[in-house]
Amino acid sequence: MREFHHVSVLLEECIEGLSIQPEGIYVDGTLGGGGHSSRIAAKLTTGRLIGIDRDEAALQAATERLKIFGERVTLVHGNFSRMDEILRELGIDKVDGILLDLGVSSPQLDDGERGFSYMTDAPLDMRMDRTGGRDAHQIVNTWPYEELKRILYDYGEERFAPQIAAAICRRREEKSIDTTLELVDVIKSAMPASALREKQHPAKRSFQAIRIAVNDELGEVETVMKKAVSLLQPGGRLAVITFHSLEDRIVKNAMAEAAKGCVCPPNFPVCVCGRKPQVKIITRKPIASGESELEVNPRARSAKLRICEKL
Repeated sequence: MREFHHVSVLLEECIEGLSIQPEGIYVDGTLGGGGHSSRIAAKLTTGRLIGIDRDEAALQAATERLKIFGERVTLVHGNFSRMDEILRELGIDKVDGILLDLGVSSPQLDDGERGFSYMTDAPLDMRMDRTGGRDAHQIVNTWPYEELKRILYDYGEERFAPQIAAAICRRREEKSIDTTLELVDVIKSAMPASALREKQHPAKRSFQAIRIAVNDELGEVETVMKKAVSLLQPGGRLAVITFHSLEDRIVKNAMAEAAKGCVCPPNFPVCVCGRKPQVKIITRKPIASGESELEVNPRARSAKLRICEKL
């Protein structure tokens, strides 16, 4: 297992956007290697940081990195979609800020053993939490053609989804697809020569789709976005970094819905619905990485940061 080292994306923008109060309580729902968390904790005096991650390797790395902050930091092995339950178990009712970085950590992608990479041969896994749940092997070898085609289209935006799904089904009738490079071989066999010559690796979109399905990433984002605003104190902020359009759409729509006031028909003389906005949107347009950050961390190119504030 290689050392867990992850470059935090949009770090300065997140810290500024959270408007951290020294005595506040903050949640980093996607702890990773602790990069964002260490900057938040450094700004606290009597405040507290709760760091959550479902990847035990990330938790181990963050524990080491954040130990200098002592009792200011509490780390929890869990899923950010359970944030309300985790805070309740810790005796916390409301918090002053929540950060979610929805990207896959570089160590997860780069560690060949984890099965996320289409460049290294490894067992098909792709679980962020390796303590349980379905893995990529199960999806690739048991899900029906229509479901495979759907996730390749919807999660990977793979235009050759029907051909790839069919090729997977044919191959697994002969023998199970057990490793990442076996899957890459199947994917390549289903694509035309012109697609194989494109700059992007031919398996990139399919691997993304399967990873999202394994970890129910979009379902988890929808769940946490329904809960997060209610966990904030008035004036508290929610900052979310997304890395592809499906996640960003969920976050954008959830924030817009929370910011919506009266929904009465325009011809009503007075409001009868009584609906009030829960938040104000801080970022009318999402914040993207600047050129200097992209030079250091090219993986930040697709990152978008959205921020709202509880009213």
